[in-house]
Amino acid sequence: MNSNTSSSPICVAVVQFDPQAGLQNRESNLDKSLSLALEAVQGGANLIVLPELANTGYMFQTRKEAFEHAELIPDGPSVQKWIAFACKHQVYLVAGLAERDGLKLYDSAVLLGPEGFIGLYRKAHLWNLEKLWFTPGDLGFPVFETAIGRIGLLICWDIWFPEVPRLLSQQGADIICSLNNWVWTPPPLFDEAGRCMASYLTMTAAHVNNVFIAAANRVGTDRGERFLGCSLIAGTNGWPLCPVADAEEETILYADIDLTSSRSAPIWNALNDLHRDRRTDLYDPMLGYLHHPRMPR
Repeated sequence: MNSNTSSSPICVAVVQFDPQAGLQNRESNLDKSLSLALEAVQGGANLIVLPELANTGYMFQTRKEAFEHAELIPDGPSVQKWIAFACKHQVYLVAGLAERDGLKLYDSAVLLGPEGFIGLYRKAHLWNLEKLWFTPGDLGFPVFETAIGRIGLLICWDIWFPEVPRLLSQQGADIICSLNNWVWTPPPLFDEAGRCMASYLTMTAAHVNNVFIAAANRVGTDRGERFLGCSLIAGTNGWPLCPVADAEEETILYADIDLTSSRSAPIWNALNDLHRDRRTDLYDPMLGYLHHPRMPR
């Protein structure tokens, strides 16, 4: 193949907006997510990433309220509308929601595509009050094969645990979709470039694993909790492929990428290759992880 020929050209979009908690807001949150996703389609995107808990807002006050916001996957009303959207527009859509499975609740993400429901991820690392509502994820860290490439998912606090992007990368992920509700924490929050620590963690994870990461965060204030914005799309070298999003404004970021180029990206020069240079004689290639097999990149 000609080296100038893109083997899997896509336009990825991350949607940064302001969903609000409360059952009275659930329909408007969903409508807003679909409206912004349509704007992304009109902007040329064929992979669209929405934030964590995009249809419910974040600040539940009781477990009962979290339960009332939650729905079944894939049969719940939000997922069904997102599926219909992905099928109608022939795009891939990643969205976060509260999942109900029996009496258990999960902070989950779904991957949907032109063919319908593709896969589910349940947040493994729960942050703060999430521990009062949700059960830690039990599905491991799956990577999903699609027509455009291999897609992995993680949610918010997961990015603080380097094992997560490493395991997704070791399974051959071409892109990691990161769904977030990064909150306003004690200062310092931003550096002189206006970037927050979550942005740097995302960039670092992309860099050390040679994988694209599309990170969608939310903005605004939800029942007194403030959120950071700063969504971004990181290339395989870690650097943002477009400006990092503002901390306050709703926006959509776009990047045109050759998705499967990540499979050859580790070869920086004749002597250094991040995946090849791992000392798997000293530590397990998959860090003891047994849920899913390692895949070649």
